[in-house]
Amino acid sequence: MLSKKTQYAFQALMYLAQKKDKEPVLIAEISKKKKIPLKFLENILLELKKAGILESKKGKGGGYYFAKDPKNVKLATVMRLLDGPISLLPCVSLYFYEKCSTCDEKSCGLHDTMIQVRDANLRILEKKTIADIAKR
Repeated sequence: MLSKKTQYAFQALMYLAQKKDKEPVLIAEISKKKKIPLKFLENILLELKKAGILESKKGKGGGYYFAKDPKNVKLATVMRLLDGPISLLPCVSLYFYEKCSTCDEKSCGLHDTMIQVRDANLRILEKKTIADIAKR
């Protein structure tokens, strides 16, 4: 399940991607239009900026805007940044692997099934971008 943080990030990123003029957008505007708590949104956008997805401009005409083309921002990237692993078990995670303490991966049927689930999810999440979800 996506965390509220990641859901809000996607909402904010879609809002920015749908802006025709691509000018910086104030946090207050995004917060109001997408009904996202302002302080929570500030933290989310700052994380996206630190990751190089967004950029910001201070002063008159300031706000947040894309540092990268939304066509190049994969959903999986945003999810990993804000929520961590995409996989349902740590023993099948590509970037956050941890051995499970209660099973042997070589003989665990759940492990094998969760690899298939992870791979199916990633086939979509690594292909779809912010631009794709902003079209709707």
